[in-house]
Amino acid sequence: MTILLSLDGVVAGYGAGDILKGVTLEVPGEGVTCLIGPNGAGKSTVLKAVSGLLRPKSGRVLFCGDDVTALGPRPKLLRGIVHVPQDRSLFPAMTVWDNLLMAGYLRRNDRTLKSRIDDAAELFPIVAQRRTAHAGSLSGGEQKQVELARTLLFDPQLILLDEPSIGLDPKSRHLVFEAIGQLAASGRTVLLVEQNARSGLAAAQFGAVLEAGVVALTGTGQDLLSDPEVARLYLGASSRSTTTLTTQERI
Repeated sequence: MTILLSLDGVVAGYGAGDILKGVTLEVPGEGVTCLIGPNGAGKSTVLKAVSGLLRPKSGRVLFCGDDVTALGPRPKLLRGIVHVPQDRSLFPAMTVWDNLLMAGYLRRNDRTLKSRIDDAAELFPIVAQRRTAHAGSLSGGEQKQVELARTLLFDPQLILLDEPSIGLDPKSRHLVFEAIGQLAASGRTVLLVEQNARSGLAAAQFGAVLEAGVVALTGTGQDLLSDPEVARLYLGASSRSTTTLTTQERI
């Protein structure tokens, strides 16, 4: 198992307050790792520390074995780390296709850009099927698919997803988690923060529980789903094994 991303004792926060109080975490390559925990535990702050939106006060962030702790968002983006924030990031009055092309401004090689656009359209057919539609006319799940398709123009190794299913209806949530699976199947690595902990762990090969600014527990997604204490504290379930949950319950 190859480790793509490592956080080693990362301390980070805003102003004088530390949200992350020594986060140590390893994210294996080519799969989905889901980070769960209570509100305020620092899950979104972890993603910002990795993407460069927030510089750690101490500790290290290693990507592909290189220390990238001090790098800002642009150099990390060029290294293959893409951050998809919780808030919708499409331009609603622009077409789906134009929203996709917005990610091409960093790429000067037209041949490479065309190849990546073709790859994005193949993995996410909606960008071609609805290419002339205004992005604001799409459902929440469809918009998130376009956002994920747009990340592929950067040819990312690591995609950071911050609560991609928040505010979505069950059908749209299903589309989003299906898209996350497609990204992982294409060889990308996804670090997922998900408020719907049950759905997030069900979609992940690996998981971690963040509590009070530190990683309290790690394991496979299925192991954490099946852990009675995790179920009681974070999944809104009793101590019965979550392995018996139906597919409908998990979405």
